[in-house]
Amino acid sequence: MVVGWCLIFSRSNSIYPKPVSIPKTALKRLDSVLNSTVISLLAGIVFSPHATNFIKPLEYASGSQENLGSITLYFTRLVLGVQLVLAGVQLPSKYLWIEWKSLALLLGPVMTCMWLSSSLLIWALVPNLDFLHALAVGACVTPTDPVLSNSIVKGKFADRNIPKDLQKIIIAESGANDGLGYPFLFFALYLIKYVGSGGTGQPGGVRLAMGDWFGETWGYTILLSIAYGAIVGWIAKQLLQWAQRKGFVDRESFLVFAITLALFIVGTCGMIGTDDVLACFIAGNAFTIDDWFRLETLDDSLQPTIDMLLNLSIFMWFGAVCPWVSFLRNDIIPIYRLIVLGILILIFRRLPIVFALHTFQWSKIWQIEEKQQALFVGFFGPIGVSAVFYLYLSLEFLRQINVDGVMRADVERLEEVFTVVIWFLAICSIVVHGLSVPLGKLGYHLPRTLSSAMASRSISEDPEEPRPPFRIRERVQSGAYLGHQRNRSRNIQRTREEPPRSVFRIGGSIIQPTTPENGIGLQTIDVAKERGRYDIESPELNQSHDGIVDGRHIIHSG
Repeated sequence: MVVGWCLIFSRSNSIYPKPVSIPKTALKRLDSVLNSTVISLLAGIVFSPHATNFIKPLEYASGSQENLGSITLYFTRLVLGVQLVLAGVQLPSKYLWIEWKSLALLLGPVMTCMWLSSSLLIWALVPNLDFLHALAVGACVTPTDPVLSNSIVKGKFADRNIPKDLQKIIIAESGANDGLGYPFLFFALYLIKYVGSGGTGQPGGVRLAMGDWFGETWGYTILLSIAYGAIVGWIAKQLLQWAQRKGFVDRESFLVFAITLALFIVGTCGMIGTDDVLACFIAGNAFTIDDWFRLETLDDSLQPTIDMLLNLSIFMWFGAVCPWVSFLRNDIIPIYRLIVLGILILIFRRLPIVFALHTFQWSKIWQIEEKQQALFVGFFGPIGVSAVFYLYLSLEFLRQINVDGVMRADVERLEEVFTVVIWFLAICSIVVHGLSVPLGKLGYHLPRTLSSAMASRSISEDPEEPRPPFRIRERVQSGAYLGHQRNRSRNIQRTREEPPRSVFRIGGSIIQPTTPENGIGLQTIDVAKERGRYDIESPELNQSHDGIVDGRHIIHSG
């Protein structure tokens, strides 16, 4: 973003200031300290009504908080849809089918324990909160965010430190559990609707709540979205392959096809009221079931660019619409409890169950080979866009629970609990997980930098230490050198009869010229004699009197 503003104000017109040049080292330092998501969040805060008032979310929503919530809900739905189609496209052919066991462990026991542990912590730290309400809040922060997960498992640092198989399973899990957050959330919401406050205004009890949960949530929302996503993804693949064979599609349209597929699924699933998030991920996998599109767009930069722009936009929007003041001033939970809750959620929400599964042989996920990797997978379960999406989806549902046209009292308080707690946990995760990779880079490079600095300092502080007057570089086994060695071995007798042509390259120069009468351009120096004089220490010279200097000049002994 800083670079973008510099480009805007660096026109060569006289009314603009002179171009601003940013050194590459400065940009590298900025990238090593802050992640792009954190930078976008900070930019949103700076441009928000709390600072410069450049972005005015409430004005865009006609002054209505309900309209602002709807805008944020559909914005997060759009970003998640595009992100999950691209996540499905990135996975290899039939990946969900091949790795069903690992995914079953991550989406079954791991996700259930994440839900229960989050709910217990929220119930313990938020005063006067029913456990049923805590289950609903905990369900919103249960799914791992695919946007933040991709920022962690992509890039040079991830390629050097995270195995490819581990990267793929993290992407697959974050894509699948985003859509599978519906059953956990609506299990609690239906019970709140029909059982909370004695079921006031909503008769039916537990039986109707479980009927709606199994029928609407599992049947209509989950199963229908899986079937719809698979069918649409496969048909889209067949149509695109046919269009390419006939020459009906150009390269630009071909590359952006996955984005249009995501928009189509989000729109149509919204019309029929099913789970568009899960449908997008399944469609992405079905679209590349034969690996054709993934391999065709392997080196493409258009899709990642569009994806990056959407991601940066959503985090900037979060910085602008986040209720920062509510963290300090609310009737739900004091700020010190919020901070403790954020720390405990980041530590105990996911890490214990992932590490426990790695401990037992029967429940091991084969992609997690070491304890360090189990700690990594347990810690990197970020809360972000998906949590905000489920937050406003829940508020939309809760506003329908009325008694005589007025929102029920317990639901009205729960709405404020949702807003304060989920927004705070999302911000904590965005900052902590967004800074994890830069801090990991710092921890990776800092020890070597400090050791080299200490070594150079110790050398500079000890001027009396004897040092060799020159250095001989490492031997370079070039083709020319090897050819010279073969020729020398074939003509060794002739070489011995010729005058030696030894050359040293020593600091300044000890290569002494001779008179033209000698017929030799350089004076021969006996290595065995001169070694003691110049204190040459080299394995090549210790083994024989033949060597190489700088990879170019040959040293022969007399």
